[in-house]
Order: sequence, then structure tokens, then C-alpha cells
Amino acid sequence: MPDFPPTDRSISADPVRFLWYTSAMQPPVALDQLSDDELLDVNIARLGLKLEGSPLERFVQQLHGELAAKGIVFLPSCHVGDEWFCPVDIPAIFVPFFLMHPRLRELERRQILEVEGDTDKWFMQLMRHEAAHALSFAYRLQRRKKWQQHFGLASTEETDTYRPHPYSRSYVTHLPDWYAQSHPDEDWAETFAVWLTPELDWRKRYAGWNALKKLEYTDELMKSLAGRPPVHNPPFRVRDYNFLNLKLKTYYSRKRKAYADFFPDFYDKDLQQLFRAGENREGTEKASAYLRRRRRPIVNAVARWSSEHKFRIDQLIRKIIGRCDELQLRVHPDDAHLELHLATYFTALTVNYLFTGRFKRTK
Repeated sequence: MPDFPPTDRSISADPVRFLWYTSAMQPPVALDQLSDDELLDVNIARLGLKLEGSPLERFVQQLHGELAAKGIVFLPSCHVGDEWFCPVDIPAIFVPFFLMHPRLRELERRQILEVEGDTDKWFMQLMRHEAAHALSFAYRLQRRKKWQQHFGLASTEETDTYRPHPYSRSYVTHLPDWYAQSHPDEDWAETFAVWLTPELDWRKRYAGWNALKKLEYTDELMKSLAGRPPVHNPPFRVRDYNFLNLKLKTYYSRKRKAYADFFPDFYDKDLQQLFRAGENREGTEKASAYLRRRRRPIVNAVARWSSEHKFRIDQLIRKIIGRCDELQLRVHPDDAHLELHLATYFTALTVNYLFTGRFKRTK
């Protein structure tokens, strides 16, 4: 594979410039002319995606403007990647490729049922969050004793699950799932994102909260860094972070597997309480048919109240549909309370997943 254009040197001199990933300098694919099957067979790196000149460039400029308005001179470079993240110890932000084109957003929605960062507000929430990680690497913030006193040790082991306290006032609420409670680094990132959000009066919003102390520390810390260059800004080469050299079908196969790793043991007694078991009765229909018909609104309701990924909820319901067929469960479709009961039940299973990493109950 040939070397990439030497744009990384220009980033440090002109932080508004962006790096991008291409593959072997091949002509970009005409996205709008491909069917889903044809598109899924394309290597993502061949899509010719770049932030520079794209509709997303304005969001990067907005982030840089918000940072500059606070006196922060380090403006993180932004790149196209496979998800939202900052590489460990690298002060740079990656934006997922599927946000780069309407056709890719459409494919993401069909494959995963939702598009993370699909609205202007959501996109900027994520940008501010990732900017916090980039700044923590650039200024080695996690090593400061006062930072550790407020947020904890960044070396704390990360896990896929955590047990949030929804009504805790020790953490800000910015992204869903009470994400600030998942790890000290995320507590910092969420606190910084709230602090950076324009026109948000965080002192008023968090008055009386313990989280206000973290916000005041963040304000004090950022003022101390105003005008100061980063202490850690290693050379960055796009080809060292080649996250896009795979076909779209491989990407989605891996993503769906990651979302679908845990499914419940089936609670037959629960399902038999929700649905009527037995032979066909007048005025009833198969429970599986009812669930298929009402699956989308139930998924939306559960996602709204649990903040869980729609794909994972959808897979849970699909599994239960199959179990309803095996148990030959039936239901009265005109039961006015049934959909509410189902949404409540699936929400309980989903929130249990958030707390424990699995849908099954703990004994």
C-alpha cells in the first residue's frame, strides 16, 4: 500500500486541517448507485471518506471554536474511523464513517436500527465528550493528584458493565446510560462536556449537586491551561490507525455479534403470564404474530426509557418471538394493557443487562 499524503505535519501547524483515510488511492465508490448487497461487499477504505470539505466539517470547526473561546490552544485533530473514540494516549478524535454520507447512515440504520450521533445536538455532545479524552492525553491530566481526587484513578480496570445509580447527584448527566458513572475517565469526559457546552449554565443546573465540585475543578483546571501548549502531542500517522480496511459486511457482522453476545434464558412462566397458552381460541392470535406486528413501537419505547441500543433490544424480542412459537402462546390482540406490560417487561430485562452484563436474572 502506498504512503498516505504527508498531511500529519500540517496538522500541528494548522489544526483546522484534517487527516483522512483512503486505500491505495483508488477511485471512490459511487455510493448512491449501489444496492445494499453491493455496498456491503465494498471495503470501507475504498469509499474515499474525508472530513475536509464534508458537511461534518462545520462540527469540527464548532468544537475548535468552543475550545478556543475558553483559551485552549490545543485543538484536537479529527479523523474518520469505525466508531466514536480516542486511541489510548493519542490526543485525536475519531468520528464513525457511517456519519459521512446519507447512504451510509441509511445502511447503518437498517443494520443496527439507529445511528449514533445522527442529530446535530447528539453529534456535538459526542464531540465534546471525545475532546475531553483528547485533552486529558495532551495535558496528562490523569496524573494530577487533584484530578484523581475528583474523578478517581484512570488506571481503574474498565469493564463492559457497571451498576449506575440513576438518582445520584455525584455525577453529571450528559450522554445516556448515566455514562459518567462507568469509569473515572468517563466521569471526567462527561463533566468536561457539560462544562464546555455553550449557553448551559452548569452552576445553576447542578446547584446543590456534589457534581458541581467536579465542574468547578474543571473550570479552574481549564483556566490554568489557557494559552499553554500540550505537553504530549506525539506524531500521528493515519496508517497506524487503519480501522477501515475491511468490508462493510465484515464490519456489521462483528458489530451485530458484539451487540448480541448475551441473550436471556427464557422465562416460560413470565411469558405464559403475559400471553395465553393453549389451542386456538376465537378472537386470539399467535403471540409471535402480535410481537412481530408491534415489534417496532415496543423497541422504540424500551430504547427510550432504557437508553439501550435498539439492535440489542430488537434481538431480544426476536428471540422471545421464537420462544412464543415453541410454547404455542396466544394472545387477545385487543387487550388494551398488553403492549404496556410487554414494554415494561422488556425494559426490566434490558436494564438488568445494563447493570449486570446479561439479561438473565441473578439468583
